[in-house]
Amino acid sequence: MSLAFERVTPQPVPPSAQSHMVRMRDGILLATDVYAARPDPKSSTKTGVGTETDAGKPAVLVRLPYDKNSRYVFFEQVARRFTARGYVMVVQDVRGKFRSQGETLGWTGEVDDGYDTLEWITHQPWSNGIVGMFGDSYYGFTQWSAVASQHPALRAIVPRVTTTNNGPGTASYDSGGGPQPPWLEGADYQAHIWIDQNSYEYAPDLTRRPLLAAYEEAFAAIGRRSRGFDLMVAGVALPPYNGPHPYDARPVPVLHCVGWFDNLGIAHMRDYEELSRRPGWAAAQYLHADTTDHENHFLEQAPVTPESDHMTDDAALEALLDTYTGPALDFFDVFLKGDAPPESLPRVRWKLGHAGWHTGTTWPPPQAEMVELLLAEPELATGPIPGGRLTPGGPAPRGRDVTWRYDPDDLVPSATTDSFSVLRTHPDERPTADRDDVLVFTCPASETPLDLAGPVHAVLHVESTAPTFDVFVRLLDLAPDGTARLVVRGSAQADAPGEVSVALGHTGYRVRAGHRLVLMVASSDFPNHLPNSGSEEDPWRTVTHKASLQTLRTGSSHRSRLTLTVLPPCAVLPTGTVLPPCTEGPDQ
Repeated sequence: MSLAFERVTPQPVPPSAQSHMVRMRDGILLATDVYAARPDPKSSTKTGVGTETDAGKPAVLVRLPYDKNSRYVFFEQVARRFTARGYVMVVQDVRGKFRSQGETLGWTGEVDDGYDTLEWITHQPWSNGIVGMFGDSYYGFTQWSAVASQHPALRAIVPRVTTTNNGPGTASYDSGGGPQPPWLEGADYQAHIWIDQNSYEYAPDLTRRPLLAAYEEAFAAIGRRSRGFDLMVAGVALPPYNGPHPYDARPVPVLHCVGWFDNLGIAHMRDYEELSRRPGWAAAQYLHADTTDHENHFLEQAPVTPESDHMTDDAALEALLDTYTGPALDFFDVFLKGDAPPESLPRVRWKLGHAGWHTGTTWPPPQAEMVELLLAEPELATGPIPGGRLTPGGPAPRGRDVTWRYDPDDLVPSATTDSFSVLRTHPDERPTADRDDVLVFTCPASETPLDLAGPVHAVLHVESTAPTFDVFVRLLDLAPDGTARLVVRGSAQADAPGEVSVALGHTGYRVRAGHRLVLMVASSDFPNHLPNSGSEEDPWRTVTHKASLQTLRTGSSHRSRLTLTVLPPCAVLPTGTVLPPCTEGPDQ
């Protein structure tokens, strides 16, 4: 029997949008909706650079591959917010998707199409020649592509939960700069979204071996393949930009909208940090960081209920829109309209999970301090929580080793099967942490809160019986009721014994009084990541994945450790390490 699938085709264009087929330089036509601006009394009389005139309005462009008219991207509703503030909103299906013509291949070729669309906008009678761009994920990448095009009309961008550096053939999500385990979830995305103009919904049988057969079955049923998937499996990376990398392009003001629980958060924060170090770019960087995942679910609403699910409930979506559009609208009012000086915007606005909003001038906050916790008593780490100990840095405890197994027939489950929506279910990971094929190290509970505000990083000394091995690290919040939920995560792949460096990303998170931090280490993370072959064989094509043993080493010559960035004076760390007072207050 053939695999069942559903073809997802374009939804109707709403009456509020005017449709156009915009010609690119090679003759390909891209489907584009224009939502007309409504009068904005704040700006109707302004003239000059960066402001409105009677001849036209500033435009906000969105270029995306997910059907511009779908409920999933909800741009009919978003456009109402932008047009009410006096912006023309322009939403376009990218090349090869839905109503647009051309080859279907994502994460490349968007530089020229971005430039040509900006050029088209500037020649419309409703345009004053000033354009900003907005959007999440892939439609954050199309913003960076437009930056690389260096069109003079582009004056500001608001990339949300995205990165400059993903592309076809990229085998892993960017989780720390070093070699990474292959990102099965990313390949699965290519195999559903980037086949042809439509998208496809189906459930591949991930128990198949070789694993590649599960997707070959899907492509045979659909009658088409995904070129992006094939490139990813082959490890052939195409250049995402046929021009300068955005870092090397003409600077424009950027509002980075980051989610602390976003699975692309490590890569997005790397963009922010890198640009903040570059002359010319540094003065144009702004950060807005919320306790959200990739799909805009909030920590304070997790797990999602039917009433709070903006994916399905219209009232919940309406409630989301202020948070979703508000920071961008305020940013554009400054940089597209000139309604206020740049100094009126906070350089950094970030939410401390379980506490509230803060503002500042830099990230991490200037009073934040790095705290090192050593992994101790590893011989207890294969037991259930609490396992081994996390102890403040200083003289290392006596070195001991602990061995744990990688069993390809009993893979460690991912926090969720869909890491883009980890807060949708916000699962209790205690059952995973209590497995005997993972390691856990736990801090004692504190009587006062511990506020994390910045990067989290682990360095582990690991060796393996296999020629290649994966290390997956999760930092969990262990509540007094025994449940354990994700704070941050990271991964690395190694092919030799020694230090394994794992970036877990940035966070703003309060570990509340009575709670404990748990560091969990595993050798698999399925189905988010491809199981390691345990050999030199291609993990996509191997029929028999091989088991292996990993050994973690500790002690003075093998300082396996966790480094946190913390705010004073919110916590007394275990063993009485008192931090100095905090000087920056919350903006709640």
